[in-house]
Amino acid sequence: MIVEADVGLTRNAPGEFAAWSVECSSEALRDLCHVLFASLQRSDQRRRGMDYIRGLVHVEGRKSIRNIASLLGGGQAVEQSLHHFVCDSTWQWDPIREALARYMTAAAPPLAWVVHPLVIPKSGDSSVGVERRASPTSYTQRAVGVWLASEHMACPVNWRLLLSRSWVEDPLRREQACIPERTHPETLGTCAVEASLRVARGWRLPARPLLVDAREMDAPAVLGGLRKAGLPQLLRVDGRLRLTVADEALRAHNGGQLSAEEIMRVAARMRRPCLWRAPDASPGVRRGTLAAVRVRVPTPAAGAAGGPQGGELLLLGVAEAGQQWPAELWLTDAVSVPPAALVQLSRLMQRVGRDFAEIGDRVGIRDFVGRSFTGWHRHITLASAAHAVAALSRPTARHFERAS
Repeated sequence: MIVEADVGLTRNAPGEFAAWSVECSSEALRDLCHVLFASLQRSDQRRRGMDYIRGLVHVEGRKSIRNIASLLGGGQAVEQSLHHFVCDSTWQWDPIREALARYMTAAAPPLAWVVHPLVIPKSGDSSVGVERRASPTSYTQRAVGVWLASEHMACPVNWRLLLSRSWVEDPLRREQACIPERTHPETLGTCAVEASLRVARGWRLPARPLLVDAREMDAPAVLGGLRKAGLPQLLRVDGRLRLTVADEALRAHNGGQLSAEEIMRVAARMRRPCLWRAPDASPGVRRGTLAAVRVRVPTPAAGAAGGPQGGELLLLGVAEAGQQWPAELWLTDAVSVPPAALVQLSRLMQRVGRDFAEIGDRVGIRDFVGRSFTGWHRHITLASAAHAVAALSRPTARHFERAS
């Protein structure tokens, strides 16, 4: 089970947030908003969009529309205007997300696109997509974000909200939440595939590997779905995933089906020392061990709709010094890439987790309190833009040099 502690989702004290937010550059805000809102024909919409992003960056605490309006000093009239802009207006979020992705690709050329699940705690069951989880009183929204990830920066550029049959097939809930007619029930894995294909194929961005945290997904189905993008994939998988050994180094088990964790325990003698750089400012390198085993997806799953159609895959086991073996399990179709290079690439998932903790939660990615599908998508689009403003304003950021 993926828990929020995996990426250290914490909120800093108000004073700490204020000290951080004032560093965000007004120039970065103006420059980015000029590009993002080019698709909005009305000047009042462009102005409200910039105001909303400014509020997400600078408001302390929860990024509610009321708190943003208070920061702007406009009273109830501004609050109503912002509410209409986010919840009831007609502007489309997809062109703005595409513009954000293109802008950030130029500002911080990505090494990979990282697909990362997001859990949003809720106090009740009225918000779109909310489901009961661990207990009858525990409510959460689930979503999938696609992040641009470079060595020094990560930024979300696309989102997909997980909607179950209880939402999509209930006419009353669907109407109340303004869920579009074309929306269908999805699994978390389907969300990951669709969100990724939109970025990798729909927007025609630079081809980069896709990293997916697939521990709660149908990993073979995700692999098969992402092959449509024609990009190498690296999936973090659950140890219970069943695979067929196809490696001569494990001849005694060749052709047999074992769990990913069992395969790596058998392959413990194949471990080799491995070094990698942490995706942050910490000096030096991390030390650990690595083993790589060739595997296949078992035949029934391989032939299933959406599953990978044959072909060898590489299963990687990784553990830092002092960790129990294997601490991490990764599955990839990039069998010709050196395993050590794949381990280094996988560290970009830590980059995403760190930037979410340091920036994403502070600019309100999880703070939308409305109930509608359209409102949620508009808010999280603008929060992603606020994340970009903050990331580009950090001293370590590589700023985009606009052509004159």
